[in-house]
Formats: sequence, structure tokens, C-alpha cells
Amino acid sequence: MATNLKNLSDYDASKVPDAGKMKFGIVVSEWNNEITDVLCKGAYETLRQNGAQEGNIFVKTVPGSFELTLGAQFLAEYGEFDAIICIGCIIKGETPHFDYICDSVTKGITDLNIKYNKPFIFCVLTTNNINQARERAGGKHGNKGDEAAITAIKMAALGSQMRILKG
Repeated sequence: MATNLKNLSDYDASKVPDAGKMKFGIVVSEWNNEITDVLCKGAYETLRQNGAQEGNIFVKTVPGSFELTLGAQFLAEYGEFDAIICIGCIIKGETPHFDYICDSVTKGITDLNIKYNKPFIFCVLTTNNINQARERAGGKHGNKGDEAAITAIKMAALGSQMRILKG
């Protein structure tokens, strides 16, 4: 759904599973940190508001959005997480670099979901300018970090339910 039709911070709390026993990794790009810091704060606070324990939320940074995939893979390989949130912000410039980075990060995060059979949540803004990014990082469209946290909780709960079915 288009962001302009939905506030990224709105969710029905009654439909969010309790995250009290879940463990989350968050990998955050340092590039465009004016935006990524706000997204990370939103994700962290939303996880906490939905029961996640402070000691069960592990945050690591990487230099840029391109490095999110490997940073998330490191979290998956060296930690026991129910879900990993990948936070970045790619702002279109004057060269095709934007397209290459967006494509690579999207494919990389998608591949991690399949490789590890666990949720890697795509919280990477891909905007035309800094104002669009600000609108999605606590501005008029809410905070994409909030949405990513709710998605992480719901997908972690779904994975847990499926493992129970499998026995």
C-alpha cells in the first residue's frame, strides 16, 4: 500500500503477539544516520512497547545500506534471533548508484529470509530526496521503524507457530 494512504506508525495493538520471549537483532546503516537513527529508535521503542525485553534487542551498525545484508547475516550466524530488522536509507542521486544499491540490498535481504528460514525485515527507505525520507522517519507518514518492528513480531510469531505444527 502506498505510504501516503497509511501512517507507518499505526497498528492495532490487539493484533500484535506478545514479544516478551522473543529476541531481535537490528542492523542499522550509518549512512544517512539522520534518518536511520530515527528509524532504529522507532523500531526499538515499538519492540519494547510490545513486550520485548531490553536484553533481547541487539543493535549493530554497518557503514552503509549495501552492508546491511552481510551485517544481518553475521547476526543470524552468531546470534539466536527470532527476527532481524535491517534499517537503511537510500536517497536517489544523480547517478545510477541508487538503482544498484537498492536492487542489491533488496535481493540480499530477500535471500537471507530463504537461506535462514527466519524473518529478515526490510526497513530500507528508498526515496527521491531527504524530505521524503524525513516524512517516513517520524514525519507526516509516521515511522517506518515502527512498522518494521510490528512486522518482525508478527513474522517471528508465525515462525514459532509453524515450528509447533511441525512438532
